[in-house]
Amino acid sequence: MASSIGSEKSVNRVLRISQLDALELNKALEQLVWSQFTSCFHGFKPGVLAHVEPEVKAFLWLLLWRFTVYSKNATVGQAILNIQYKNNLSQTEKYQPLSKHQKLWYLIFTVGGRWLEERCYDLFSNRQLQSVNKVKHYINFGAGLLKLCGLVNFLIFLQKGSFATLTERILGIRSVFCKPQSVRQVGFEYMNRELLWHGFADFLIYLLPLINVQKLKLRICSWCFPFANLSNSDKTLAAHYKVCSLCGEWPTMPHTIGCSHVFCYYCIKSNYLFDMYFTCPKCGSEVHSLQPLKYKIEMTELHV
Repeated sequence: MASSIGSEKSVNRVLRISQLDALELNKALEQLVWSQFTSCFHGFKPGVLAHVEPEVKAFLWLLLWRFTVYSKNATVGQAILNIQYKNNLSQTEKYQPLSKHQKLWYLIFTVGGRWLEERCYDLFSNRQLQSVNKVKHYINFGAGLLKLCGLVNFLIFLQKGSFATLTERILGIRSVFCKPQSVRQVGFEYMNRELLWHGFADFLIYLLPLINVQKLKLRICSWCFPFANLSNSDKTLAAHYKVCSLCGEWPTMPHTIGCSHVFCYYCIKSNYLFDMYFTCPKCGSEVHSLQPLKYKIEMTELHV
């Protein structure tokens, strides 16, 4: 059983995009750990970690290495994607974990290399001695050469699909799946549902501006509260003139449209400008003419 699993691991290659995603997840985790660590020192004097920042980072990356690569043969990003490192220097087809020497050299190349780069930059940045400048020149040349080798390794990785980093190629460690990968079944129910809802939303966006919501609201109000057989007596007019037929408040600058109801000037003017075919919500009369109210009502009568 173990041999069959090991052979499946060797045949089932890890996709390039999965290996690159694992590297990006590792970078995101390191940034998250560093931001959480520095947030603990917000109450201290600014710059308290500036002098020892490379050492603190190296210590944090050492802890991450101890509980990921050293104990599980996989980084955090690889563990999320069901990937782990395999000792590619072994001659057998079965899965072989990393040796202790490979793990230690992985620590030196990743954590030690970054610490050395940051610390050398701090040491030689403010010194102008000739000997120091020569050493700085050699260090910059070596760093540039390593980046060039990393670029060449990345191009080879894109072609062959193995050893995403230069460290993996030097140490002979390769990414493999922890468990055999089955055929992926892709369901389109979610996609179909999203397409349906997006189409329905686009239809509503096109349809809603064509609907006269104000007129529809007034028509519903006229159906719910019908008024018929209205008399033109003084008492009826006085009762109608107490409130605006649109807002239900005391009419401000009362106006009429030719029926026995009264409206605020702003209410009737805004509705008429919005809808040329505006009708009275109480009786359904059309706007014949917008005239100010001339019927005089005593204040004592309105408060009775």
